[in-house]
Amino acid sequence: MTRARLRDLGAAVGSLPPGPHNAITDVPGVWVGHATVVRDEPTAARTGVTMVVPREGEVWEDYCFAGWFGFNGNGEMTGLPWLEESGMLGSPVGITNTHQVGLVRDALVRHSVERGVIEGFVLPVVAETWDGWLSDIDAFPLTEADARAALAAAAPGPVAEGNVGGGTGMICHEFKGGIGTASRRCVAAGETWTLGALVQANYGDRADLRLDGLPLGRLAGYDRVPSPWPGGREEAGSIIVVVATDAPLIPTQCTRLARRATVGLARAGGVGHNGSGDLFLAFATGNHLPAHRARRDVVMLDHEQMNPLFAATAEAVEEAILNALCAAETMTGYQGRTAHALPLEAVAEAWARRPR
Repeated sequence: MTRARLRDLGAAVGSLPPGPHNAITDVPGVWVGHATVVRDEPTAARTGVTMVVPREGEVWEDYCFAGWFGFNGNGEMTGLPWLEESGMLGSPVGITNTHQVGLVRDALVRHSVERGVIEGFVLPVVAETWDGWLSDIDAFPLTEADARAALAAAAPGPVAEGNVGGGTGMICHEFKGGIGTASRRCVAAGETWTLGALVQANYGDRADLRLDGLPLGRLAGYDRVPSPWPGGREEAGSIIVVVATDAPLIPTQCTRLARRATVGLARAGGVGHNGSGDLFLAFATGNHLPAHRARRDVVMLDHEQMNPLFAATAEAVEEAILNALCAAETMTGYQGRTAHALPLEAVAEAWARRPR
């Protein structure tokens, strides 16, 4: 069966409607770009870089309010001390493999210097998950050119999922994982807002995977699809989640959204294993924050209006994870190791068993 997104298979989670692309790029001005590196010489590389770019690339000079949450901290996301202190995001968000966070961060710094950002310094946000099972991570296969390529490729519209960008070599619930995205539209304070999520999914046990509460992982057991790990393994991590919305939120509210990504992860079957880096970032474009202004006028939703956005976050994150699994293809990589794709037939079978 040709790989497909969850909704292409006739299944869906949640009750809120998606945006036109069912992607984080449904939030106006949010772009996504990938650079994918797959080669076998001089050693196996199954890796890449993904960039989430707010404000059509103008985030360097027009910041976004932002917040973050660490569900489990065995991972890395750079730039968080200043993001937490200031409540603002002033760079694209990069996602890559564990050993090359620094390279992607430095590429963003160099880009900012060449762009002429006049703040004097920049502290970009770059996150990671570990792809060392399918890729020779110790060979450091990525270059600055790959990071720049992902940034240059950033665009609106549909987002490639599965074995692309930073998600190229990732494994999720013991199936091939990677990049996934989804969006929701909701009404708060009498207006309609868009919220989108993008995940780099590289976590979880087979038995825990759920589709709208259905035991999808158990329906596609080891007798049907082998585990990528010899004899199975108890822990596999991690997941990075980026949430974006056009609602006018302040940093405290962005942090509250980032926390709700945990609900979507739990619905899909994530439990936050000890070895998992589960780090979530949320930013809001509803306020413009031009650099070097002595005063900025800010609008915010009342906290009482946040519930629809909380629901949208949970639904978008859950579906983004499932989209990553549905889109990802079986991959063989380093030392002949193979991560098998989630059988789409199992998705259809699980969906057919749901209560009517």
